[in-house]
Amino acid sequence: MPEAPGRRRAASLALVAAAVIGSILPNAASSASAPPGIDRFLYALGQVESGGNYYALNPVSGAYGKYQIMPSNWPGWALRYIGSSTAPQTPANQEKVARGKVTDLYNWLDTWPNVAHWWLTGSGETNQALWSTYSTSYVAKVMKIYEATTDAQLGIAPTPPPVGVAVVGTRRIPETNAGIAYSRAWGTASHDGYAGGQVRYSERDGAIATYTFYARSVTWIGPVGSTRGKARVYIDGTAVGIVDLRRATFKPRVTLFSRAWSRVGEHTITLEVVGGGRPVAIDEFIITR
Repeated sequence: MPEAPGRRRAASLALVAAAVIGSILPNAASSASAPPGIDRFLYALGQVESGGNYYALNPVSGAYGKYQIMPSNWPGWALRYIGSSTAPQTPANQEKVARGKVTDLYNWLDTWPNVAHWWLTGSGETNQALWSTYSTSYVAKVMKIYEATTDAQLGIAPTPPPVGVAVVGTRRIPETNAGIAYSRAWGTASHDGYAGGQVRYSERDGAIATYTFYARSVTWIGPVGSTRGKARVYIDGTAVGIVDLRRATFKPRVTLFSRAWSRVGEHTITLEVVGGGRPVAIDEFIITR
Protein backbone atom coordinates (compact mmCIF):
# COMPACT_ATOMS: atom_id res chain seq x y z
CA MET A 1 0.00 0.00 0.00
CA PRO A 2 1.35 3.47 -0.69
CA GLU A 3 2.98 5.25 2.22
CA ALA A 4 4.43 8.53 1.10
CA PRO A 5 4.25 12.22 1.98
CA GLY A 6 1.45 12.67 -0.53
CA ARG A 7 -0.68 10.10 1.27
CA ARG A 8 -0.07 11.71 4.66
CA ARG A 9 -0.87 15.20 3.36
CA ALA A 10 -4.03 13.92 1.69
CA ALA A 11 -5.87 13.51 4.99
CA SER A 12 -6.67 17.17 5.55
CA LEU A 13 -7.12 17.86 1.84
CA ALA A 14 -9.53 14.97 1.53
CA LEU A 15 -11.68 16.28 4.36
CA VAL A 16 -12.10 19.64 2.66
CA ALA A 17 -12.64 18.12 -0.79
CA ALA A 18 -15.13 15.59 0.53
CA ALA A 19 -17.20 18.35 2.10
CA VAL A 20 -17.18 20.36 -1.13
CA ILE A 21 -18.01 17.37 -3.34
CA GLY A 22 -20.74 16.26 -0.99
CA SER A 23 -22.41 19.66 -1.30
CA ILE A 24 -22.39 19.84 -5.11
CA LEU A 25 -22.94 16.28 -6.28
CA PRO A 26 -26.07 14.11 -6.16
CA ASN A 27 -26.29 11.10 -3.89
CA ALA A 28 -24.53 8.44 -5.92
CA ALA A 29 -26.26 5.64 -4.06
CA SER A 30 -29.63 6.72 -5.39
CA SER A 31 -29.15 8.78 -8.55
CA ALA A 32 -25.78 8.41 -10.30
CA SER A 33 -25.26 5.65 -12.84
CA ALA A 34 -22.05 3.63 -12.77
CA PRO A 35 -19.29 5.13 -14.95
CA PRO A 36 -17.82 2.99 -17.75
CA GLY A 37 -14.98 0.76 -16.56
CA ILE A 38 -15.72 1.25 -12.86
CA ASP A 39 -15.13 -2.41 -11.96
CA ARG A 40 -11.72 -2.40 -13.62
CA PHE A 41 -10.83 0.89 -11.96
CA LEU A 42 -11.85 -0.34 -8.51
CA TYR A 43 -9.81 -3.50 -9.03
CA ALA A 44 -6.75 -1.46 -10.08
CA LEU A 45 -7.18 1.00 -7.21
CA GLY A 46 -7.46 -1.81 -4.68
CA GLN A 47 -4.36 -3.51 -6.04
CA VAL A 48 -2.25 -0.37 -5.75
CA GLU A 49 -3.61 0.68 -2.36
CA SER A 50 -3.43 -2.65 -0.53
CA GLY A 51 -2.83 -5.52 -2.93
CA GLY A 52 -6.56 -6.19 -2.67
CA ASN A 53 -6.44 -6.83 1.11
CA TYR A 54 -9.70 -5.90 2.87
CA TYR A 55 -7.96 -6.01 6.26
CA ALA A 56 -4.84 -3.95 5.47
CA LEU A 57 -4.09 -1.32 8.11
CA ASN A 58 -1.66 1.57 7.72
CA PRO A 59 -0.13 1.93 11.21
CA VAL A 60 0.84 5.57 10.58
CA SER A 61 -2.31 7.11 9.06
CA GLY A 62 -4.90 4.56 10.22
CA ALA A 63 -6.10 4.07 6.64
CA TYR A 64 -7.91 0.74 6.47
CA GLY A 65 -9.04 -1.88 4.02
CA LYS A 66 -8.74 -2.66 0.36
CA TYR A 67 -9.01 1.00 -0.66
CA GLN A 68 -7.14 2.44 2.35
CA ILE A 69 -9.96 4.77 3.39
CA MET A 70 -8.94 7.26 6.06
CA PRO A 71 -10.71 6.78 9.42
CA SER A 72 -11.87 10.41 9.35
CA ASN A 73 -13.59 9.84 6.00
CA TRP A 74 -15.34 6.54 6.69
CA PRO A 75 -18.27 7.82 8.82
CA GLY A 76 -19.33 10.48 6.30
CA TRP A 77 -18.84 8.25 3.29
CA ALA A 78 -20.62 5.32 4.96
CA LEU A 79 -23.57 7.57 5.80
CA ARG A 80 -23.75 8.80 2.22
CA TYR A 81 -23.39 5.48 0.41
CA ILE A 82 -24.72 2.94 2.92
CA GLY A 83 -27.01 5.04 5.08
CA SER A 84 -25.20 4.58 8.41
CA SER A 85 -22.18 6.46 9.72
CA THR A 86 -21.43 3.57 12.09
CA ALA A 87 -21.52 0.83 9.46
CA PRO A 88 -18.64 -1.63 10.01
CA GLN A 89 -15.86 -1.76 7.44
CA THR A 90 -16.74 -5.21 6.17
CA PRO A 91 -15.53 -6.20 2.70
CA ALA A 92 -19.05 -5.73 1.32
CA ASN A 93 -19.38 -2.27 2.88
CA GLN A 94 -15.95 -1.26 1.65
CA GLU A 95 -17.03 -2.10 -1.88
CA LYS A 96 -20.29 -0.15 -1.59
CA VAL A 97 -18.58 2.93 -0.19
CA ALA A 98 -15.68 2.89 -2.66
CA ARG A 99 -18.02 2.37 -5.59
CA GLY A 100 -20.23 5.26 -4.53
CA LYS A 101 -17.30 7.55 -3.89
CA VAL A 102 -15.47 6.92 -7.15
CA THR A 103 -18.76 7.31 -9.04
CA ASP A 104 -19.20 10.78 -7.54
CA LEU A 105 -15.57 11.61 -8.28
CA TYR A 106 -15.79 10.43 -11.91
CA ASN A 107 -18.94 12.49 -12.49
CA TRP A 108 -17.05 15.52 -11.15
CA LEU A 109 -13.54 14.99 -12.55
CA ASP A 110 -14.54 13.21 -15.78
CA THR A 111 -11.57 10.79 -16.17
CA TRP A 112 -10.14 7.86 -14.23
CA PRO A 113 -6.62 9.35 -13.98
CA ASN A 114 -8.12 12.43 -12.31
CA VAL A 115 -10.06 10.20 -9.89
CA ALA A 116 -6.91 8.23 -9.02
CA HIS A 117 -5.04 11.49 -8.37
CA TRP A 118 -7.83 12.68 -6.06
CA TRP A 119 -7.82 9.36 -4.20
CA LEU A 120 -4.16 9.84 -3.37
CA THR A 121 -4.06 13.57 -2.74
CA GLY A 122 -7.60 14.80 -2.10
CA SER A 123 -7.02 17.40 -4.82
CA GLY A 124 -9.35 18.12 -7.73
CA GLU A 125 -6.47 19.51 -9.82
CA THR A 126 -6.95 18.19 -13.37
CA ASN A 127 -3.89 19.79 -14.96
CA GLN A 128 -1.48 16.87 -14.87
CA ALA A 129 1.47 19.19 -15.43
CA LEU A 130 0.91 20.44 -11.87
CA TRP A 131 0.87 16.99 -10.26
CA SER A 132 3.82 15.91 -8.15
CA THR A 133 6.23 13.26 -9.38
CA TYR A 134 4.91 10.85 -6.77
CA SER A 135 1.24 11.36 -7.63
CA THR A 136 2.00 11.05 -11.36
CA SER A 137 3.73 7.72 -10.66
CA TYR A 138 0.84 6.55 -8.47
CA VAL A 139 -1.74 7.36 -11.16
CA ALA A 140 0.38 5.59 -13.78
CA LYS A 141 0.43 2.43 -11.64
CA VAL A 142 -3.36 2.47 -11.23
CA MET A 143 -3.99 3.09 -14.91
CA LYS A 144 -1.50 0.42 -16.03
CA ILE A 145 -3.45 -2.21 -14.09
CA TYR A 146 -6.75 -0.72 -15.27
CA GLU A 147 -5.73 -0.91 -18.93
CA ALA A 148 -4.35 -4.45 -18.59
CA THR A 149 -7.52 -5.80 -16.94
CA THR A 150 -10.70 -6.87 -18.71
CA ASP A 151 -14.22 -7.33 -17.39
CA ALA A 152 -13.97 -10.96 -18.45
CA GLN A 153 -10.94 -11.45 -16.18
CA LEU A 154 -12.99 -10.06 -13.30
CA GLY A 155 -15.87 -12.42 -14.08
CA ILE A 156 -18.16 -9.58 -15.18
CA ALA A 157 -20.54 -10.44 -17.99
CA PRO A 158 -21.35 -7.72 -20.55
CA THR A 159 -24.57 -5.89 -19.66
CA PRO A 160 -26.96 -5.64 -22.60
CA PRO A 161 -28.53 -2.21 -23.14
CA PRO A 162 -32.16 -1.77 -22.08
CA VAL A 163 -34.75 -2.39 -24.79
CA GLY A 164 -35.20 0.70 -26.90
CA VAL A 165 -32.00 2.39 -25.69
CA ALA A 166 -29.23 3.06 -28.19
CA VAL A 167 -25.83 1.54 -27.49
CA VAL A 168 -24.00 4.67 -28.65
CA GLY A 169 -24.37 7.84 -26.61
CA THR A 170 -23.03 11.31 -27.36
CA ARG A 171 -21.53 13.75 -24.88
CA ARG A 172 -20.59 17.34 -25.57
CA ILE A 173 -17.54 18.46 -23.61
CA PRO A 174 -17.41 22.28 -23.44
CA GLU A 175 -14.10 24.13 -23.41
CA THR A 176 -14.66 24.86 -19.71
CA ASN A 177 -14.81 21.17 -18.74
CA ALA A 178 -12.51 20.40 -15.80
CA GLY A 179 -11.13 17.37 -17.65
CA ILE A 180 -9.42 19.55 -20.27
CA ALA A 181 -5.91 20.45 -19.11
CA TYR A 182 -4.55 23.71 -20.56
CA SER A 183 -0.89 24.69 -20.38
CA ARG A 184 0.75 28.02 -21.20
CA ALA A 185 -1.35 30.97 -22.40
CA TRP A 186 -5.03 30.26 -23.06
CA GLY A 187 -7.67 32.99 -22.97
CA THR A 188 -11.42 33.27 -23.48
CA ALA A 189 -13.18 34.78 -26.50
CA SER A 190 -16.89 35.43 -26.94
CA HIS A 191 -19.22 35.20 -29.96
CA ASP A 192 -22.92 34.48 -30.32
CA GLY A 193 -22.12 31.63 -32.69
CA TYR A 194 -20.05 29.67 -30.18
CA ALA A 195 -21.69 26.96 -28.08
CA GLY A 196 -22.33 28.64 -24.74
CA GLY A 197 -21.13 31.92 -26.27
CA GLN A 198 -17.42 31.33 -25.59
CA VAL A 199 -14.29 29.46 -26.66
CA ARG A 200 -10.84 28.96 -25.15
CA TYR A 201 -8.04 30.04 -27.46
CA SER A 202 -4.29 30.57 -27.62
CA GLU A 203 -1.92 32.34 -29.99
CA ARG A 204 1.19 31.05 -28.22
CA ASP A 205 3.30 28.48 -30.04
CA GLY A 206 3.64 25.44 -27.81
CA ALA A 207 0.41 26.09 -25.91
CA ILE A 208 -1.23 22.72 -25.24
CA ALA A 209 -4.73 21.48 -24.43
CA THR A 210 -5.18 17.83 -23.43
CA TYR A 211 -8.34 15.85 -22.83
CA THR A 212 -8.52 12.20 -21.73
CA PHE A 213 -11.81 10.40 -22.31
CA TYR A 214 -13.45 6.97 -22.43
CA ALA A 215 -15.27 6.59 -25.74
CA ARG A 216 -15.19 5.19 -29.28
CA SER A 217 -14.78 8.53 -31.08
CA VAL A 218 -13.79 12.14 -30.50
CA THR A 219 -14.44 15.29 -32.54
CA TRP A 220 -12.92 18.74 -32.08
CA ILE A 221 -15.24 21.66 -32.84
CA GLY A 222 -13.95 25.22 -33.19
CA PRO A 223 -13.90 28.38 -35.33
CA VAL A 224 -12.10 29.01 -38.61
CA GLY A 225 -11.32 32.24 -40.45
CA SER A 226 -8.75 34.39 -42.24
CA THR A 227 -6.78 35.14 -39.06
CA ARG A 228 -6.68 31.62 -37.67
CA GLY A 229 -3.63 29.47 -37.01
CA LYS A 230 -2.65 25.82 -36.94
CA ALA A 231 -2.60 23.04 -34.36
CA ARG A 232 -0.68 19.79 -34.24
CA VAL A 233 -2.97 16.98 -33.06
CA TYR A 234 -1.78 14.06 -30.95
CA ILE A 235 -3.83 10.95 -30.25
CA ASP A 236 -2.67 8.85 -27.32
CA GLY A 237 0.67 10.65 -27.39
CA THR A 238 1.35 10.17 -31.12
CA ALA A 239 1.28 13.09 -33.56
CA VAL A 240 -1.32 12.37 -36.26
CA GLY A 241 -1.26 15.60 -38.26
CA ILE A 242 -1.54 19.38 -38.38
CA VAL A 243 -4.92 21.08 -38.70
CA ASP A 244 -4.97 24.43 -40.53
CA LEU A 245 -7.83 26.63 -39.30
CA ARG A 246 -7.29 29.38 -41.88
CA ARG A 247 -10.27 29.94 -44.20
CA ALA A 248 -11.42 32.84 -46.35
CA THR A 249 -14.61 33.27 -44.31
CA PHE A 250 -15.12 33.20 -40.57
CA LYS A 251 -17.29 30.38 -39.28
CA PRO A 252 -17.78 29.98 -35.52
CA ARG A 253 -18.33 26.21 -35.45
CA VAL A 254 -16.62 23.74 -37.78
CA THR A 255 -15.56 20.13 -37.37
CA LEU A 256 -11.77 20.50 -37.24
CA PHE A 257 -10.69 16.95 -36.42
CA SER A 258 -12.33 13.59 -35.78
CA ARG A 259 -11.01 10.14 -34.86
CA ALA A 260 -12.92 6.90 -34.27
CA TRP A 261 -12.03 3.43 -32.95
CA SER A 262 -13.65 0.03 -33.34
CA ARG A 263 -14.64 -0.14 -29.68
CA VAL A 264 -14.94 1.98 -26.58
CA GLY A 265 -11.67 2.64 -24.78
CA GLU A 266 -9.67 5.28 -22.95
CA HIS A 267 -7.87 7.75 -25.21
CA THR A 268 -6.24 11.16 -25.08
CA ILE A 269 -6.41 14.00 -27.59
CA THR A 270 -3.80 16.74 -27.38
CA LEU A 271 -3.77 20.00 -29.35
CA GLU A 272 -0.52 21.95 -29.67
CA VAL A 273 -0.61 25.47 -31.12
CA VAL A 274 1.89 25.91 -33.98
CA GLY A 275 2.40 28.45 -36.73
CA GLY A 276 3.28 31.78 -35.18
CA GLY A 277 0.91 34.16 -33.48
CA ARG A 278 -2.42 33.11 -34.95
CA PRO A 279 -5.23 31.89 -32.68
CA VAL A 280 -6.37 28.31 -32.27
CA ALA A 281 -9.63 27.81 -30.39
CA ILE A 282 -11.64 25.05 -28.76
CA ASP A 283 -15.40 25.37 -28.64
CA GLU A 284 -16.02 21.79 -27.53
CA PHE A 285 -15.10 18.14 -27.94
CA ILE A 286 -17.82 15.65 -28.84
CA ILE A 287 -17.34 12.04 -27.76
CA THR A 288 -19.48 9.02 -28.55
CA ARG A 289 -19.63 5.77 -26.62
